[in-house]
Amino acid sequence: MNTKRICLVVDDSSAIRRVMAGFFRDLGFDVAEAATGLHAIEYCEWHTPEIIMLDWNMPVMDGISCLRVLRALDMPKRPAVVMCTTESQIAKIQEALAAGADEYIMKPFSRDVLLDKLAQLGLA
Repeated sequence: MNTKRICLVVDDSSAIRRVMAGFFRDLGFDVAEAATGLHAIEYCEWHTPEIIMLDWNMPVMDGISCLRVLRALDMPKRPAVVMCTTESQIAKIQEALAAGADEYIMKPFSRDVLLDKLAQLGLA
């Protein structure tokens, strides 16, 4: 059985989405993009990505609110969620992990940091 590996990149910056999409395509993922947390939730109501790269600071619905809604959705499989943000305070990191994030990456980040996080999640 050939299962598609899908990465959902959620960020209000089209440049960040483009860079992350290229990275994940190079790893063999199909990539979907969302510019807001609300769009991410709408996507996940119909599709189950293997991993979600989720920005914190976005218009319409921020990443932490999106994460809480995503974790409450009834999905066939629980996707890995990596918060990818400039929020660096320990309290913010703890809040994201408590809300259900699997990993946390600080912007800006390198390809090696992202590969390391994916390896920790068993996705690289």
